[in-house]
Amino acid sequence: MSGKIQAIRGMHDILPEQSPYWRQLENTIIGVIKQYDYREIRLPIVEKTELFQRSIGEYTDIVSKEMYSFTDRNDESLTLRPEGTAGCVRAGMEHGLLYNQMQKLWYIGPMFRHERPQKGRQRQFHQIGIEAFGMAGPDIDAEMILICARIFKVLHLNDVQLELNTLGTPEARRAYRDILVDYFNDHLDKLDDDSRNRLETNPLRILDNKNPAMRDLIESAPSLLEYIDSDSVEHFEQLKSLLDDGGISYTINPHLVRGLDYYCRTVFEWTTDQLGAQGAVCAGGRFDGLVELFGGKPTPAIGCAMGLERLVELVILQDKLTDEPPHACMIMAEGLPVRHGLKLAETLRDKLPDLRLMTLSGGGSFKSQFKRADKSGALVALVIGDDELENQTIGIKTLRDKEPQFSLPVGELSDWLKKTLAAELNLS
Repeated sequence: MSGKIQAIRGMHDILPEQSPYWRQLENTIIGVIKQYDYREIRLPIVEKTELFQRSIGEYTDIVSKEMYSFTDRNDESLTLRPEGTAGCVRAGMEHGLLYNQMQKLWYIGPMFRHERPQKGRQRQFHQIGIEAFGMAGPDIDAEMILICARIFKVLHLNDVQLELNTLGTPEARRAYRDILVDYFNDHLDKLDDDSRNRLETNPLRILDNKNPAMRDLIESAPSLLEYIDSDSVEHFEQLKSLLDDGGISYTINPHLVRGLDYYCRTVFEWTTDQLGAQGAVCAGGRFDGLVELFGGKPTPAIGCAMGLERLVELVILQDKLTDEPPHACMIMAEGLPVRHGLKLAETLRDKLPDLRLMTLSGGGSFKSQFKRADKSGALVALVIGDDELENQTIGIKTLRDKEPQFSLPVGELSDWLKKTLAAELNLS
């Protein structure tokens, strides 16, 4: 093998200077989800290819063009998961979580699609998904949207808008499909190649086409809302009333159809104009027929997923996340002070679990260690030399002001840190 080994195209490393933003974002989102008493489920990255062919739809772009599928040593076709809902349903059915039960679940992890890499769209991307099973009313639809709204509120993201639509029942959608095919067949000369390919396999996706040359044609197409069944209309009206009561602003987008076959009734997207063409940061909807499609009993369900790459980019763009530097650095002379310093650091971590304490291992002069401590962004340097070891004291130098260094008895250090760093350590 010659040349450098590099990451696969569209699969990026998340480097140490970037990962704190990811961790802070993930923890914030998970914290909100837990407020609503959703429980975590951890799912395999690899599933049987059939799972996605049956759930997503054989004629969708994901299945026909984008899945990473391969044959394993047992001649079984496997696929790196392109989305999380199908695996969540499979796990729920396999382990008896869904039959005659109500479940609220969440998951996090990488997904894989062989798309053309571009800003905001990679071949390995990360999602947090939320799924609710066993609840048929619009109140759970509203709750899921309220969860998303709260997440954006806690992240201080004000430039995210909600688009809302209803797809009705599969029966109503099939009737509309025939009308839509007739309409587009009458205007074949105005369809681009992508839309012609979708005309017989997935015509509703033509409505989601972003080609500016087709905008007028799509705007003039028959509206799905005119063909929705009455029960779905009532469901949608109740959902809108619940969102109005919750103070959630939204726009009705009759061309919002989502790219997966399993959606029905409520569909929604949260979008922003801050990220260019790839503006969707969260999307979801109802999939009441998916459990039955997999051989289970009819089970109402709704879910959504947030793209973490786009959210990280958005919060950094809007300067809503900060790095988490250590609170303190332990500077140690060589020899016995290192042994004493490492032991003291463990004692401090026991007493102050939220303390981020960096021990400057690797040696070096006090001058070089102070430079490392200052560069780390720490607030305080804790200094242990031979004199401190002999006198059972600790040197303290605050790094964000020009106050002189002073000493404390080692036994008083944890109380001093607790008092000085109370705000950073979330102490009252």
